[in-house]
Amino acid sequence: MSRQNRTDRPYDIVLFGATSFAGTLTAEYLAAHAPEGLRWAIAGRSQEKLERLREGLPGDAEVGVLRADVSEPDSLRALAEQARVVATTVGPYVTYGEELVAACADAGTDYLDLCGEPEFVDQMYVRHDARARETGARLVHAAGFDSIPHDLGVYFTVRQLPEGVPLSIEGFVTADAAFSGGTFASALNQFARQREMAAAARDRRRHEPRLMGRRASAPLGTPRFAKEVGAWALPMPTIDPQIVRRSASALDRYGPDFRYRQYAAVRRLPVAVGGVAAVGALVAAAQVPPARRWLSGRLKPGDGPSPQKRARSWFSLRFVGEGGGRRVYTEVSGGDPGYDETAKMLAESALCLAFDDLPKTAGQVTTAVAMGDALIDRLRAAGIRFRVASRG
Repeated sequence: MSRQNRTDRPYDIVLFGATSFAGTLTAEYLAAHAPEGLRWAIAGRSQEKLERLREGLPGDAEVGVLRADVSEPDSLRALAEQARVVATTVGPYVTYGEELVAACADAGTDYLDLCGEPEFVDQMYVRHDARARETGARLVHAAGFDSIPHDLGVYFTVRQLPEGVPLSIEGFVTADAAFSGGTFASALNQFARQREMAAAARDRRRHEPRLMGRRASAPLGTPRFAKEVGAWALPMPTIDPQIVRRSASALDRYGPDFRYRQYAAVRRLPVAVGGVAAVGALVAAAQVPPARRWLSGRLKPGDGPSPQKRARSWFSLRFVGEGGGRRVYTEVSGGDPGYDETAKMLAESALCLAFDDLPKTAGQVTTAVAMGDALIDRLRAAGIRFRVASRG
């Protein structure tokens, strides 16, 4: 089914998981910033909660309500068939996400999530990329702080460097923010599934076409003091470098030999050492079921930071790019990364897929490949800064 034939569907955008912490923020953003004529709906398993959310949304926007449940595949297929774009906040995705991906791939419906789970993304590529290519569906994972600022920040940096030459980019992340129960649950789930994650990555490599005539890599760096940003640089084994590498593999503009490394930038050495120790302890505890259950109870899904805490939160990603004898410094920055800005990113990505003039893509694609400049323009207009800096 072509995208032109989907314009007769009842909704341009459906937000699934709208009553979750991140979902509610996304619904509020869409209600406050929806363009005139947007046809959209909120969806989830509780009709009562959805109705209550709709009553509290700002403005006088007409918002549909759709009941759907991850345990009822037929309800997800019905949801996908009514929308041009479906955005979902329902995680952990490796547990709850596949049926909706499958429904969107079959229906030719564009799909967005906030997934930072490499295992899930790799599984969805193996199982649903081919079908999505047949129907024209664009399956876009990691459309929040994981991994839009990283993916589009590198894309933006590449555009400042010469074409046709080897490129090397390093990203340095600093932030002051809290996280929600849903994010904590997803992180614990990933820490406990290291073996499954490695197996999914191997399976993807067996199915993914090899890159011919070019190279794109995202190796894990080593801890060091980075003079470029005046901070200790700690390697970040998150999904973001994997997303960047896939963008680089798909787009010739990244040059014949592209490399990306990502770090957390920490000013004080004791804080850096303490952070590494804390993450190590959390990973170890996640391997023990009783400890994992105890940790899960500390912060339940649906809980999240207060508006006051989010108002004080911020993030900055600084990139150092080199190639063709040139070095550039760029920065992507904004407010609360995990929630306010993530809601903004997910909503603007949905609007971008629904309405903007974009490259013709299908299957599992990254935000840089699917939306690139159009999404950067939207995010800039929404207050997220992309800039070229004179130094790191």
